[in-house]
Amino acid sequence: MKPADEEAGAHDASRRNLLAGGAAAWAGLYLATSSGEANAASTHPARGVPVMNTITTKDGVQIFYKDWGKGQPIVFSHGWPLSADDWDAQLMFFLNRGYRVIAHDRRGHGRSTQVADGHDMDHYADDLAALTSHLDLKNAIHVGHSTGGGEVVHYIARHGESRVAKAAIISAVPPIMVKTPDNPGGLPKEVFDGLQAQVATNRAQFYRDLPAGPFYGFNRPGAKPQEGIIQNWWRQGMMGGAKAHHDGIVAFSQTDFTEDLKKITVPVLVMHGDDDQIVPYADSGPLSAKLLKKGTLKTYKGFPHGMPTTQAETINADLLAFIREA
Repeated sequence: MKPADEEAGAHDASRRNLLAGGAAAWAGLYLATSSGEANAASTHPARGVPVMNTITTKDGVQIFYKDWGKGQPIVFSHGWPLSADDWDAQLMFFLNRGYRVIAHDRRGHGRSTQVADGHDMDHYADDLAALTSHLDLKNAIHVGHSTGGGEVVHYIARHGESRVAKAAIISAVPPIMVKTPDNPGGLPKEVFDGLQAQVATNRAQFYRDLPAGPFYGFNRPGAKPQEGIIQNWWRQGMMGGAKAHHDGIVAFSQTDFTEDLKKITVPVLVMHGDDDQIVPYADSGPLSAKLLKKGTLKTYKGFPHGMPTTQAETINADLLAFIREA
């Protein structure tokens, strides 16, 4: 019989070999499955490490984007203060149905450069135009949620329709959110001033309270909050810059898209829930649909602002039907 210490040493050596073998197996599996992606990725010229897909705008801002698949392109513009990750349910759905899906992080948001200025609709639209030009997109479908809906509308009106086939705006901010003499049904400016104050002082808590409450309708009687969705919203928000988010509130609340909507001639699907607590239904979706030359309003009874996430199955199916229409 071997001495106890010799037997223990042999056992430890055997365990180390097993762990090493397991690690090697996982490493081999990773290398086998990711080699194609790694080889296709660009690398840092000095260190040889993979870098993210980005474009650089005329004013030196790096815009991160995802570009998956082949086929007719669908370009997704996210809401405030999130990122391209907010479109996960849509990107996977349409990718698996043969479309090329593209989503970017708006300047100052997500993985894009956290610059101090340029957080307005003109820059948002120009950044989107730079991306579509860089990728040479043609016959594209543009889909925007919330602030992203305003971005899509302003992009098409400002840069023309030569690359655009259709558009869809979901829970979107147009025509204009803030209350003015011409928009008596809008929200008082003090509401948005309050949002800016929360971003400037304690956005970490604010970014927890908003998705846990009105954004997804989790504050409604009988609603069942989904912790993963709440935390994912918080994660995306905190990835971006406070200055971009602070200034972006002015961009999405005070920009008047009325003339932009009137210019657009491609078909546009306007999708809005009638229980939207962030962009109230009566002063947004129905008014935008009337201003568009080829606008179609689809109203969702009881759906919240964040319906592309919480009601993804319904939203995706309706988007697909709209895209497939002749």
